[in-house]
Amino acid sequence: MRYLHTMIRVRDLPAALRFFCDGLGLQEIRRRDHEGGRFTLVFLGTDPGADAPQLELTHNWDQTEPYTHGRNFGHVAYEVEDIYAACQRLIDHGYMISRPPRDGRMAFVRSPDLISVELLQRGAALAPCEPWTSMPNVGEW
Repeated sequence: MRYLHTMIRVRDLPAALRFFCDGLGLQEIRRRDHEGGRFTLVFLGTDPGADAPQLELTHNWDQTEPYTHGRNFGHVAYEVEDIYAACQRLIDHGYMISRPPRDGRMAFVRSPDLISVELLQRGAALAPCEPWTSMPNVGEW
């Protein structure tokens, strides 16, 4: 058995791609438009050549209302080389960090569709530093 992907539904595909690709740094691996079913599937990953799990964005063309959110879906998580740089890149793209990396190890941010994304520092935690150590939590994650 092999883990393939996690699927999330997105209402605004360009906004979701801006978050996950420009902000988070994922790359579009493949895209499938399904005219008959009126939806698009976009698969994102960390390396187009790697045989690794992916994030599937499902965009239903006729969805106008926000999707409801349940606690049964927790979050997607990505390991990053430098958690402070990753969080700063997201802030620079206009996204709010919900749970800052005060410990140099873990942070949470939410996508435009309010999907929680956990960022984890690869290897040992970085030394705590400002502005992260005094930054408060914002909203939910």
